[in-house]
Amino acid sequence: MIIIAIILGCVIGAIIGVNAPIIPYTYSTFLAIAVVAALDSVFGGITSVIKKNFDLTIFITGFFCNSILSIALTYLGQRLNIDIYLAALVVFVGRMFTNLTIIRRYYVDLWKSKITQKVKSGKKAEE
Repeated sequence: MIIIAIILGCVIGAIIGVNAPIIPYTYSTFLAIAVVAALDSVFGGITSVIKKNFDLTIFITGFFCNSILSIALTYLGQRLNIDIYLAALVVFVGRMFTNLTIIRRYYVDLWKSKITQKVKSGKKAEE
């Protein structure tokens, strides 16, 4: 089910991406930081699903609050002529790597346990 949603999302994203207007350079920083904030929320959501404490309300509010806060920091930084968005970028990317580590470890442990079960069931069949 999740794989179907991922494939469908990729197809819809590709269709929209081909037909979407080009973002002006002035707004490219805003878009980049918003995408990183959104990806951080997605990785956090996947991690919470693995930990079995996912809450859709928390996910949606975090998704939009992270994106809005990061865009606001970027705007403030542009007004002050300081690259404040770099601080948000470092935090979001750091959290993404942490969540990705948790996700990777979960699937590696799951894979190892399946292999161990197959080896044990193969030994029992031989005896």
